[in-house]
Amino acid sequence: MTESRTQVDRIYQQLLDAIVTGELAPHSRLRESDLSRELGISRGPLREALHRLESRKLVRKVPHVGAQVVGIDRQELIELYQIRENLESLACELAAERMTDDELAELGRILDRHAHYLDDQDGQFYIQQDGDLDFHFNIIQASGNRWLISLLCDELYQRVRMFRFQSAHRRRRPRQALEEHQRIYEALQQRDGELASLLMKRHIRSARRVLEQLQTEETPS
Repeated sequence: MTESRTQVDRIYQQLLDAIVTGELAPHSRLRESDLSRELGISRGPLREALHRLESRKLVRKVPHVGAQVVGIDRQELIELYQIRENLESLACELAAERMTDDELAELGRILDRHAHYLDDQDGQFYIQQDGDLDFHFNIIQASGNRWLISLLCDELYQRVRMFRFQSAHRRRRPRQALEEHQRIYEALQQRDGELASLLMKRHIRSARRVLEQLQTEETPS
């Protein structure tokens, strides 16, 4: 890997993290001159990193403005969750067949960490550092399907992470979410792909309905 490629990757990851965590706020303008000076880099690698973020739909080009961090559109998120319902249920079915014993053991350890975190938070938060997405991420990776991994772990994953960070104080049903994850895990342990798929679809659908409820509450009457 060349030094310039390494630099682009580093800048990309740095900007990605800043966007997802809200350090770079939605709709904020990304001025190349300012970013180049702040990051201590030339504009060439910066432009390439911004282009990559644009391809992930985390940055957009606005006429007469330039590069800008995307906003969070509730309806768009609902549509993304509709896609996740079907694609992640398929990933679950494949993972039930293909997960190694070591991968299953790691998934179990992830859930143990989540349970301890939830207890420490008195059941008020699942895990603010996106740990519940780690559960999904590991299952998707274990599906072994490159198309599913690309579709779910690039653009969709980062957009959902972005929403999670910026709405952590409004998260609901933490205990229920953990219990649903545990039931999915048990189905995977039993290599029951049909059941795991059904449980994953129901799990994501429940999360989507929470989003729809939030949208209704925010709509002026």
